[in-house]
Amino acid sequence: MEKIQLGNTGLQVSQMGLGCLYFGARDSKEKSFRRMDQYLAAGGNFFDTANMYSHWISDQTQGGESEKMIGKWLKDRNNRTEIILASKVGFPYPGTEYGTTKEQIKEECHRSLERLGTDYLDLYYAHTDDFNTPMEETLEAFNELITEGKVRAIGASNFKAWRLERARQIAEKNHWQSYSAIQQRYSYLRPKSGWDFGDQVAANQDLFGFVEDTGISLVAYSPLLQGAYTNPNKEFKKQYQGPDTDKRLAVLDEIAAETGATRNQLVYYWLMNREPKAIPLIAATTDEQFKEAVGSLKLDLSKEMLKAMTEAKF
Repeated sequence: MEKIQLGNTGLQVSQMGLGCLYFGARDSKEKSFRRMDQYLAAGGNFFDTANMYSHWISDQTQGGESEKMIGKWLKDRNNRTEIILASKVGFPYPGTEYGTTKEQIKEECHRSLERLGTDYLDLYYAHTDDFNTPMEETLEAFNELITEGKVRAIGASNFKAWRLERARQIAEKNHWQSYSAIQQRYSYLRPKSGWDFGDQVAANQDLFGFVEDTGISLVAYSPLLQGAYTNPNKEFKKQYQGPDTDKRLAVLDEIAAETGATRNQLVYYWLMNREPKAIPLIAATTDEQFKEAVGSLKLDLSKEMLKAMTEAKF
């Protein structure tokens, strides 16, 4: 797995990240440890979690389970310096309200560091765009954490492009570090016009232009759309049932038949190789799914195939 630079920072991250959403909540210690070991062995180093993962799983989960499990693994493996660790703040979970005020960012960073058993985060995201808090306050809080050595770089998630540009301007004016990564809902299928994902924001052309102009890294969550590409028992969410869905799936199937790759592998490959390139997060439930994901790194599609996937329309 190759390493690429994270935004304009000096951090080198693997071209595929590991989504740690269910570690410690749905996934046992054994399963969580095995997945992290597999990912590290495959050359990965970019671990993605959040303070609120995954409080919604059961009555027993309260948030922080993922960070605690990663912390146990880091202590057991003694390999903190080998990985790039990203967490997030902003969404609510039991005992913590929504928002990215200075107080909340500082307090939640402290809690995340305790759960992870480390004294710094490599990347700290604003998990949501809090319109109720001045952007200056949010960015100032993040930069104070950077000055204190608790955070190395900052990112944003579920932000629209114009808000990212505003943040960039505010940071530039105040000589602060701005967002080095944007993590967004992003897959091969395109949401239809007028899509709504609630608090989640999908990547779009405006964002792609911002990424290309500024060099910010694009991280893709939910790249496989909860397994709908390959699981016949799962239907694509209505937001993805657009006018070009059938055509894009047909192109996937044509290239899959020609190359022997799976739909999922082609989706991963496309995200990593079309411009602007994205870092997809692997969220594998089984060993087979993980092997399928990293198998996408072995693909070598022609320029014509990549172009056909990108330009597939109704």
